[in-house]
Amino acid sequence: MKPVASGERSILSPDERKQKKWSMERKKARWGWIFVTPALLFFAVFSFYPIFNAFYMSLTKKNLLSLKPPELIWFKNYAYLFKSPDFWNSMKATGLFTLGTFFLLVVFSLTLGALIVTRKRFKRLLQMVFYSPALLSSVVAALIWLLIFDPRGLANQFLNFLAQTPGTDHNWLASANMLRLSTIIVYFWKYIGYFTIIFVAGMGSIPKSIHEAAEIDGASRWQDFWLIVLPLIKPTTLLVSVMALIQCLKTFSTQYLFTTSGAPTKPINVITLNIYNTAIRDHNIGRASAMSVILFLIMIVLSWMQFKVSKEDTVTYM
Repeated sequence: MKPVASGERSILSPDERKQKKWSMERKKARWGWIFVTPALLFFAVFSFYPIFNAFYMSLTKKNLLSLKPPELIWFKNYAYLFKSPDFWNSMKATGLFTLGTFFLLVVFSLTLGALIVTRKRFKRLLQMVFYSPALLSSVVAALIWLLIFDPRGLANQFLNFLAQTPGTDHNWLASANMLRLSTIIVYFWKYIGYFTIIFVAGMGSIPKSIHEAAEIDGASRWQDFWLIVLPLIKPTTLLVSVMALIQCLKTFSTQYLFTTSGAPTKPINVITLNIYNTAIRDHNIGRASAMSVILFLIMIVLSWMQFKVSKEDTVTYM
């Protein structure tokens, strides 16, 4: 390019402009990789490697306390599990817990979120009250409810007050059905506020002008919620559904504490509890890894089905 006199604008050829733009894009990409690399390393070490290692260990026979290298047995662990009544009991316990808790969490968090958004006063207070149980660890929440479900606890006193049956023990931690109900109550109490806040945030992002236009057109509150709010919070509903499903499938702390406190194991022997007992108590890390892989695949398939059913997740406001 010829030199230009002072005060004149330099004109770049198309090839030079393209080369300059390409060099800028390369600089941006380089800095992007610099910022992303620490996160990728973290996930590679603490997430991706354990996943692939679990797949490998599920194909081996390995005693957790033995110093011998794992023996490759391919798919014998999976064949054993599919014939094991204990494993299918865990599948049943996990399915019953997930079905009972999942629908309660999604429906009631959506309802509570709608009630909070429509209130003119105490919105922040209600959000704080509902969210406070989510701040507790799962262990602390389970310990609190262990005291409530005690034969002399508040749960029996409350039911006896309603049914006018003083002194009756409803076997919250002994009867199979009551024990399943107990674990559902604990998880519902702990996570209902968390998912309610997510729905409140999703509903709060809808422009007020849309509600005002619907009110001018004569829409009732129910019509506004059913025809406007629900379609516009579809991405939020999908997010809550996937998160609640995964949270229910990987439940562990409540069932573990209940069983160690004397409750029967069989009704609430969910897959995660079975994985823990198989690995830590029986020292069979290969079989426990196989159950972990099966649980992982179940999570993937159910999450994919939810995304497939929802179809379009993008909502635009005109």
